[in-house]
Amino acid sequence: MKLLKLAGVLVGASVLMGSVHAEEFSGRLKKIKDSGTLTLGVRDSSIPFSYLDDKQSYQGYSIDLCLKAATAIQKKLGLTSLNIKMVPVTSATRIPLIANGTTDISCDSATNNMERQKQVSFSVTEFVTANRFLSKKAANLKTLDDLKGKTIVSTSGTSNLKQITSLNTERNLGMNILAAKDHAEAFLMVETGRAAAFVMDDILLAGLAANSKAPGDYQISAEALSVEPYGLILPKGDDAFKKVVDDALTVVYKGDEIKKIYGKWFTSPIPPKGINLNVPMSKELLAVLAKPTDSGEPSAYAVVPEAQKKSAGKK
Repeated sequence: MKLLKLAGVLVGASVLMGSVHAEEFSGRLKKIKDSGTLTLGVRDSSIPFSYLDDKQSYQGYSIDLCLKAATAIQKKLGLTSLNIKMVPVTSATRIPLIANGTTDISCDSATNNMERQKQVSFSVTEFVTANRFLSKKAANLKTLDDLKGKTIVSTSGTSNLKQITSLNTERNLGMNILAAKDHAEAFLMVETGRAAAFVMDDILLAGLAANSKAPGDYQISAEALSVEPYGLILPKGDDAFKKVVDDALTVVYKGDEIKKIYGKWFTSPIPPKGINLNVPMSKELLAVLAKPTDSGEPSAYAVVPEAQKKSAGKK
């Protein structure tokens, strides 16, 4: 667990403090004000969104955006300083830990969909990706049908695992589907031959391959299985807290800051190996930045892949 402190640089602090005392806070805002601590859920291997570098420091695109939200929360509460506690989470634990109050914001690579919105809320979308699969080039696996009868892996607790399980049944593919505890373990299973393919969001697959021992050995499928909008996970029903986070992100999106933050993680060398992912902003992400949305409907972002249309029609 990592602990940071945001120092307060508040113009007219005495005036601000007076106005804050007049305002009654509830939910997470009250919890954070009373404790002086904002707790962020972070990941170990969701490169470049939220991960541990070689110095055992958590960093990434989502963490940078969370820290922008943290500054806005601190200002809203009139705090001269704010402790930032970083708690490791996994795909399986991140939603329960938000729901039970252990973490306040989950800063990773979480798909916003309608099913998850029954349990938690999401910030305005921070990234748009697609569900694809990674395999070794030597295996010559191009499409979902090429995975028929093979062992594949995805990460426990992800929408990717749920979708590939549904597609396996619907299309009678006979795949042996394994659930890894995290993205690093899933990639290792392909690397060591225990699985033929790893089904996951393409940007995460690109990051894992780029940082592997032999990046040239892997390929990511051209076939997309779904559209995946990412958002920061927030407590369900806490509209005041969500508004502070959404407003902070919208300010970042509307200015030049998002170009700097995005460029830092997607078009520049990143730690620990100095790999450049060379992933420019997609047209879907540019549209979201211009008109922020927290929609969990894939159709709000792009043309929905055929596989996802078929799957949705059977729900």
